[in-house]
Amino acid sequence: MGNISGGGHGRRTSKSMDDIDIEIESPRIRLKDGRLLAYRETGVAKEDANFKIIIVHGFGSSKEMSFSAPEGLIEGLKIYMLLYDRAGYGDSDPNPKRSPKSEALDIEELADQLDLGPKFYVIGVSLGSYPTWSCLQYIPHRLQGVALVAAVVNYRWPSLPNSVVKDDFRKGLVKFALFVVKHLPGLLYWWMTQKCFPSTNVMEKNPVFFNERDMEVLKRTPGFELLSENKLENKSVFENLRRDFMVGFSKWEFDPLKMSNPFPKDDGVVHLWVGLEDKVVPVELQRHVTEELPWIKYHEIPHGGHLIVYDTEVCESILRSLLLNEEPVKYTPLPGTP
Repeated sequence: MGNISGGGHGRRTSKSMDDIDIEIESPRIRLKDGRLLAYRETGVAKEDANFKIIIVHGFGSSKEMSFSAPEGLIEGLKIYMLLYDRAGYGDSDPNPKRSPKSEALDIEELADQLDLGPKFYVIGVSLGSYPTWSCLQYIPHRLQGVALVAAVVNYRWPSLPNSVVKDDFRKGLVKFALFVVKHLPGLLYWWMTQKCFPSTNVMEKNPVFFNERDMEVLKRTPGFELLSENKLENKSVFENLRRDFMVGFSKWEFDPLKMSNPFPKDDGVVHLWVGLEDKVVPVELQRHVTEELPWIKYHEIPHGGHLIVYDTEVCESILRSLLLNEEPVKYTPLPGTP
């Protein structure tokens, strides 16, 4: 997939929270509140595009994430894709007032400043799903369609029944993690940066969280590049990850499971893409989401784990279904499954 350069924003010097001078080469926009938001453009030139997509990265990732769609498909359909560093990630300034709503408004302002037009598509990956849900809540009038890929489910959603999560060990892990990141950040920082025990790869390459296909992906590429020990030693990186986790898994201003169809006139569509063997977000939770929200088109990937966005065939199906309304028969659940 070929990259096209962003315009109008050259190299500059910035400072992290540790007061270290950093050269910024990424193009960036200045938001209304003064923050800078970095972005990367890929695919065909915006002026030639038939489809314009904003891709929202997940936890510990950045605008440099891979979306493994075939180059021939991108060029053939004339797809322009815009990836950006969410607040505090990569070359973007942090947002101390980060919330689900602020994430959606960042996306809208990014689209406006880069002249994407009145409507665009959004693809949210993993924890990047909470800004994507927020787009459905706060700016549905700007959306042509949405794809949620390996979307994280927040256990704090008010209408998520206990019967669905009572045997899910991840609920307890998230609750414990939230307590630590809120009340013991200093201890967590020490644990993640100390040298005596292998703390940073607890999630990175743990078979508890990743299936065989995920583990193959992690041999070729870092799934969470910002969780590396040397980057976590930068307190600004650590603090941003801490805040992002807190917002993603704390109480939101809305409950997605009570959301009405954002496209009642069939002028848009929402897709949910799930790995059948996803160990980060169990398939049972995703199936419950689609039971409660039947207007979402649901797709399961046999043998897929949490890192399905690195699968070229899956990414092609995501684009074809989202942009062309093609039915990916290979990834449709069998009759009798949600």
